[in-house]
Amino acid sequence: MTRYRLSGAVMTHPKRRAAAERLAQAAPPGALRVVMDPDPAGKPSVLRTALCAWSAIEDGATHQLVVQDDMILSDTFFTRARMAVEEMPDAALALFALWDSRNGAAVRFGALAGARWVAAVNEYFPCVAIILPREVAAGFVAFGRRHLDSWPDDILMNHYLRAHGIPAYVSVPSLAEHEDHGSISGNAFRGPRRSVCFLPSDVPGREDARLSGLRVLPFFKHGVAQCAVRAGAPGDDPGHWLHLTCAQYLEGCGVRPGRPQPAIVGMAEASGPAAATGTWLTAFTMGFVQQRDGHRTTALDGGTAPAPDPAVLAEALATVGPGGISYARSEERIAELRAELAQITLAGVAAGREAADRQRARPARPHTAAPLRVGVLGTATPLTEHLVRGLADAGHRITLLGRPTAPDEPTAPARPAGRPYDALLDLTALTPQHPPVPAAATAADIVCGTSSTPTLTLKYRDTAGQFRDVTVRVGELYGPGCPHDTRIGRLVWDALRSYPLTVEDPDAELRPLHVGDLVGALSAMLRTPPPDGTTGLADAPVTAAELATAVQTAVRPVPLAEAPPTASAAPPRRTEEAPWPPAPPGWKPATDLVHGLHTHAQWLAYEGIHLALDV
Repeated sequence: MTRYRLSGAVMTHPKRRAAAERLAQAAPPGALRVVMDPDPAGKPSVLRTALCAWSAIEDGATHQLVVQDDMILSDTFFTRARMAVEEMPDAALALFALWDSRNGAAVRFGALAGARWVAAVNEYFPCVAIILPREVAAGFVAFGRRHLDSWPDDILMNHYLRAHGIPAYVSVPSLAEHEDHGSISGNAFRGPRRSVCFLPSDVPGREDARLSGLRVLPFFKHGVAQCAVRAGAPGDDPGHWLHLTCAQYLEGCGVRPGRPQPAIVGMAEASGPAAATGTWLTAFTMGFVQQRDGHRTTALDGGTAPAPDPAVLAEALATVGPGGISYARSEERIAELRAELAQITLAGVAAGREAADRQRARPARPHTAAPLRVGVLGTATPLTEHLVRGLADAGHRITLLGRPTAPDEPTAPARPAGRPYDALLDLTALTPQHPPVPAAATAADIVCGTSSTPTLTLKYRDTAGQFRDVTVRVGELYGPGCPHDTRIGRLVWDALRSYPLTVEDPDAELRPLHVGDLVGALSAMLRTPPPDGTTGLADAPVTAAELATAVQTAVRPVPLAEAPPTASAAPPRRTEEAPWPPAPPGWKPATDLVHGLHTHAQWLAYEGIHLALDV
């Protein structure tokens, strides 16, 4: 290196000092120094040790490399790392991404495009093997010291990089692999944590080939085929993403992959239908997006795109299925299923590409012959955004009324002349304030919710063309877009930060309702209004104690804490509430509580944190 000099540290705990020393000794002389946890008897904290490792940058070094002690480095690790610093001296560089992560999904698109680096997406920023410029490392140390005993280092790192506009990239393939010797910080419950794509003998070169601008990221995690989708137009806030399922995303694209069994029935002999279907659907979505948006996913910043490396691509695709089932399968069982799941992935990618070609040749038909025109009243909060996107993906033509506008933006859209709305949906009870009602929506059309309880108003036209009201009582909402200061949100927020969960009244009952189930219920009611004027949407009631147990399973197994003593020993009073109204005919919630809480945690950690945490 000429202009830049890289120093490095292995961060460790006394319990794993031997592993750290072996890693340092295997590196080129002087490349890595061992940095110990400064308070090994204290509460386990990766961040505490990481801040010491970032502070250990050598005099004269322009960049600092920090590696955790349970990593395996590729044969060309230091060569590629130094070449990458030369090409991207101002960037944060992650040298590893997990197989079930959004950044891992970006790496797979990079492998399809022949890229060597992909722009990091809004998630945690992988910190198990990472390079920062000296000034960035110093800034993160100051920031991290203000947030000790709060968030994990990788979530804080993403927030810090994003807030300061620091470019961030992830390597293709990974330059390090996780060895999984157990987790001092309490991550062992997550199951095996492997790289999306690790090739020990990857050949250095073309570090200028970078892929950025990805807007759709299919990934298989926690047994569910999921999809992160950039909200807004290109150039908008790069951290603004919607959290969908692959099925929902494809439905919104007018693609109906149908049952994947014909493609996998001959291959899924051992993995089982759930693992095979999730793998296939994720791969199908990936193939569809890559084929449809090829001009974007192959537009490399570094000039002419090199051809995809067959070995890199094969390894990246082979980890789709294993990553999705890693939360519930042993490493030995995952190894047994790997080849079968890889075959299913290849079939899914091919089917998705074919679907994109068919759609290009013959545009998709609309969901219905006459999509319902729905006016929605509510401010543009993250929750409203997820609901509106879900209803639009379900085939409804949505117009958001009452959206606050900036001075240089047009006013809220007016009702189309001669084409009145088929229904009007008032979501203001889910937003922090009631926005002004635009002239297009008269008092005869919309009734603003005034109750303090979560109650929505649905107005639909009957066969005579007159509006009729349906009052919709909503349970305790949770999931993507929901804030951290609700009864459910507070438990999830604490578990994310490894805080004990405090339940004041273990026997108190809640009626959870996932955002995705609310979308499904509203969509069903828009098409077939319920016969009664009042309906209720919620899961079966759960106690606060049962909810806390589910949070421990879905987010992190933190302990329960006793509620602080109150002035009176009398049990808390419970107010009698009206009987819960019946659900709409034919509808029932479909989201498993544990998985729903997992999606809520993901949204809070990757999106909600930016609304709640200052830099």
